[in-house]
Amino acid sequence: MTERPARPTSRDVARTAGVSQATVSLVLGGKWRGRVSERTAALVRDAARTLGYRPNLAARNLRLGRTRTVLLVVPALTNEFFARVYTGAAGVAAEHGVGVLLYPSPAGTGPASDPFASARHALDGVIASSMAAEALDAFRGADGADLPLVMLDSDPAAPGPAARVNVDIEDGMRQVTRHLLDLGHRRLVHLASAVPSWTFDVRARAIAEVVRTAPDTTVTTVSAPLEVEAGRAAAERALAGPGPRPTALICDGDVLAAGACKAVRGLGLRVPRDVSVTGFDDLALARAVEPELTTVGLPAERVGERGMTALLTVLDGRIPPPGAPLPVTLVLRASTAPPPPEDA
Repeated sequence: MTERPARPTSRDVARTAGVSQATVSLVLGGKWRGRVSERTAALVRDAARTLGYRPNLAARNLRLGRTRTVLLVVPALTNEFFARVYTGAAGVAAEHGVGVLLYPSPAGTGPASDPFASARHALDGVIASSMAAEALDAFRGADGADLPLVMLDSDPAAPGPAARVNVDIEDGMRQVTRHLLDLGHRRLVHLASAVPSWTFDVRARAIAEVVRTAPDTTVTTVSAPLEVEAGRAAAERALAGPGPRPTALICDGDVLAAGACKAVRGLGLRVPRDVSVTGFDDLALARAVEPELTTVGLPAERVGERGMTALLTVLDGRIPPPGAPLPVTLVLRASTAPPPPEDA
């Protein structure tokens, strides 16, 4: 019988890299910044890779009282944005030997139930995207009051989380609204999400703020669930209602915008010749519809990366520095144009 080669140890990595075992522990544990040079960290990682070294996580976790597992709570799995947030968070977590469980809350943005007998004993921390902090109370009851919580895309004024990561939603909706005003649109419809959430409240406030600065401009709000057909029905009602027809639809998301485009076509009109349509999020859907959507691109992967980095910082006993909201990008495509000449 062939004898299995001995599993490489941290001592082997230290010897190969020419450093101490303590340095190996710092580097492979993700705690080397500010203590070890970039060059030394690279040497340790290269030595570990060459030797095929894998830390004994079970022993280390038992020693630290850690599970090396965090939970990412999202309102739904049907939105590509949350998949991209997960990708960013999981990438950073993998670099630190941490696993990420993805949990779509059965109640959407409402109160999320604890999927464990006790989250405190099953997890090291929780990251929640596009929800209110109080929706996570089930994870942070008497038994888990000290379970670290990082909120993504949530009200920065609400108390509770150990850290927050936001994107500049307000600026994105301001850019969209100004773009339409600059094209000459004065009769606008805000096709708003019916989901009660801080992120959608911010969008409504941003539109109203910009419209107040434009004379002879009106905006009518209609709401719909975040579904294509719901968006189509709501947009059709707004376009076919009494009075002069709106010339532009500002949608809270690309999914609603896709429905709005269907409504325009269903009424025998064309986008953007008769009605301009804008989305928000820059999902793959924004490039799949015809014409392609003018929308706002959100750095979803960066949101996930920054959220996981903040949680790991908290777990390391440090306070994450407050960061400015991540910038967004107005993506101009073919779904917007000046209003018809008679409306200009």
